[in-house]
Amino acid sequence: MDWLLLLHQVPPTPPYLRAKILRRLKQIGALPLKKSAYLLPDSDSALEDFQWLLKEIHADGGEGWILRTGAVAGLTDDSIREGFRRLRSDDYRELLVDARALRGQPEDAALRKLRKRYEEIARIDFFQAPGKQEVTTVMSEIEQSLRNASRPASEPAAASPYHARRWVTRQGIKIDRTACCWLILRFIDPAAEFAFVDPNQYTHREGDLRFDMFEGEFTHEGDQCSFEVLMSRCNVATPALEAVGEIVHDLDLKDGKFGRPEAAGVAAMIEGLGVRHSSDQSRLEEGLVLLDSLHARLARP
Repeated sequence: MDWLLLLHQVPPTPPYLRAKILRRLKQIGALPLKKSAYLLPDSDSALEDFQWLLKEIHADGGEGWILRTGAVAGLTDDSIREGFRRLRSDDYRELLVDARALRGQPEDAALRKLRKRYEEIARIDFFQAPGKQEVTTVMSEIEQSLRNASRPASEPAAASPYHARRWVTRQGIKIDRTACCWLILRFIDPAAEFAFVDPNQYTHREGDLRFDMFEGEFTHEGDQCSFEVLMSRCNVATPALEAVGEIVHDLDLKDGKFGRPEAAGVAAMIEGLGVRHSSDQSRLEEGLVLLDSLHARLARP
């Protein structure tokens, strides 16, 4: 495969300059070959990362070059991949220690920091390093502990306000509403009943939970799509669900905020469901399978 090679020279002073460059190289996931030579797998995002770093090096009086290469002397593609895996495996190992320490005394703020660190590592885990699944397992346990702790001790789990409810949304479901239905059935209310309505003719009735529609209980808030709002307010967020949410966000709001590579494929399949089925129920049935598969892939270590 092709690689991007960054070669650089930085002035010896000020002393913090080299430390700053090393910190940035670690943040973008670069593999050190020698003191001033670093590799990334060739991609548009990797090239952009190196170009921004090169700009910083030049601004601080250093020199640097970016080269594209198909081979690195003395190294095979497999040995380079293994080098990247070792780096990320070490990162996951550190994170796992902190996650296990948090498991005994879970806190929302600490979990958010932990999840942010996990996402930063996963973003630069180019070759599926070992250790990822252990971290996600412990994080899921922490999330479940927090959900249990937030429930009054005298209140049984079955007393959830979202059990066997009628969930109402606009007809003609697309990505956000389809994903919301999936999230509700799989993680919030497995006994849910759905109604797909014409908002101009719908009359709200007591007990209905409306989503992704005007004056709905769960709808867009700020720059969040309805899926993100549901996930947050029903406290079911996990790293894999958040990844699904990023895809749904970009397709629904079209702001390119997250830029996940899976988004284009998901968009094509959801559009295909709309072409094949005029019935919202039929769209939902196939959409559930599609999103089950997407979630399984994103949750894979």
